[in-house]
Amino acid sequence: MSLKPARILPIIALCAMTVLSACGSGSAKSDLVEGKVNVVTSFYPLYYFASEIGGDRANVVNLIPAGVEPHDWTPKSGDIDTTSNAQLFLYNGAGLEGWMEGFLKGLGSDSKVVTVETSKGIDLIEGNPEEEGHHADEAEPNTGEQHASAEHDHSGLEVDPHTWVSPRSAMVMAANIFDAYVKADPDHKAEYESRYEDLSSRLKALDSKFKDGLAGFAKRDIVVSHQAFGYLCRDYKLNQVAIMGLSPEAEPRAQDLLQITQFVKEHDVRYIFFEELVSDQLAETLAAEAKVDTLVLNPVEGLTPEQEQAGDNYFTLMERNLENLQKALQCLR
Repeated sequence: MSLKPARILPIIALCAMTVLSACGSGSAKSDLVEGKVNVVTSFYPLYYFASEIGGDRANVVNLIPAGVEPHDWTPKSGDIDTTSNAQLFLYNGAGLEGWMEGFLKGLGSDSKVVTVETSKGIDLIEGNPEEEGHHADEAEPNTGEQHASAEHDHSGLEVDPHTWVSPRSAMVMAANIFDAYVKADPDHKAEYESRYEDLSSRLKALDSKFKDGLAGFAKRDIVVSHQAFGYLCRDYKLNQVAIMGLSPEAEPRAQDLLQITQFVKEHDVRYIFFEELVSDQLAETLAAEAKVDTLVLNPVEGLTPEQEQAGDNYFTLMERNLENLQKALQCLR
């Protein structure tokens, strides 16, 4: 699937002009609550951070429902209507929401919603390995580079958008959300500040857990299904080799899979990581070919319905990621 905004614009324009059902979008204008700061978020991590900081002062509506991969989602007219009537619209930026340009135009000139790019201020990882022809045997540690070919379906992304997967980047995003609340509702700054400081301290503790928990491993290679862990790898000195690109549908060629299989064997990699919101077929195929096992490494792009029902959140998923990373790297000491 291409994330190029130019291909999405006609769809958004049609949605803006046509009254469509918002069924499946997880939002409707009726979701807005009078007397609260109404916040619309583009995907789960922002919904969670905004809910934690906003508390009972805010009504947070997430556009993408549980179990839907953000790269596969496009907005409906109901989503535009909800957002145009909210006070804040929080989105990741860095190219994640390929539909954003048309969506913002669809809000209309009379909308008073304040849009906030939450990745602003993060040192973004530039370049798209899908277009640069990196290979598994050329991947450099600590950069988050992936194995890919220039002949692959390009995502059109100029930077890695998966900022939130690193707790250090998540701290910046939380600070941007806090600032947005204060500007929207300055009379209750003290309340937002108290909740933000609590969230920030938990993110700092999570950062320490990753830093300490991943220290001391001699080898740093992880093989993942989707190139979503560049910021995590950069901040905690790991090297990701990915089967698919920045978009999880940027499929590899047969010869690419053979090269990754060779990389797995030569570097004594014991686990292939997959994620729950996209098919694990390629990861399972590669693991079977290389005679290794699979583990989940969650990019925390959204919750499955089961995770939602179990009360999972950003922190529980990230702590599970740490446990699985430690399990995989333990084999490589």
